[in-house]
Amino acid sequence: MMVVRSKICGITRVEDALVAVEAGADAIGLVFYEKSPRAVELEQARVILQALPPFVTAVGLFVDMPRVELQQLLLQLPLDLLQFHGNESPAECEGYGRPYIKALRVRPGQDVLQAMAPYCGARGILLDTYVEGVPGGTGASFDWSLVPRGSDVPIILAGGLDAVNVDAAIAQVRPYAVDVSGGVEAAKGIKDATKIRAFIDAVNRASM
Repeated sequence: MMVVRSKICGITRVEDALVAVEAGADAIGLVFYEKSPRAVELEQARVILQALPPFVTAVGLFVDMPRVELQQLLLQLPLDLLQFHGNESPAECEGYGRPYIKALRVRPGQDVLQAMAPYCGARGILLDTYVEGVPGGTGASFDWSLVPRGSDVPIILAGGLDAVNVDAAIAQVRPYAVDVSGGVEAAKGIKDATKIRAFIDAVNRASM
């Protein structure tokens, strides 16, 4: 049996975090990128994190945040995992004493395995869709045939996933986990409980 984990990203409200957890999400993601419509402030993030039950991974998403600013944030928030979506080097990703995943935006024809190689210290590589000028959360999918098989680093699939296509994505890619944001929203930053439950149900069925 292949168990595929799920992460609901772009959480901005406690009620959405709790719906995700109740539905069976393994992780929730908080976006600390002020240009994102799903960005959260420090106090907003603290309230969400305090509401989480045990054994749910709290992930913080960052895009080229200045080192001092990120260090200060980590002193104040109990994040379990860092997710880097910018141009951070491996050394930068590894410099905070926390486990991390690195997001790579996949272009048509790209050698994804080669792009992954420098980040061998990552707990996982998140593959998202390349859109010029947008570091993530585009709601668009990419060519899943570009995802390498047999990677030593767990693959987290993102980009345009929803309850309708996630089973096909899992069947083709066989990722360690899937990551969704826009595909379970009523509006940007506001999750839809029915869509969250349908997404995680689809992931669980595909894992059987």
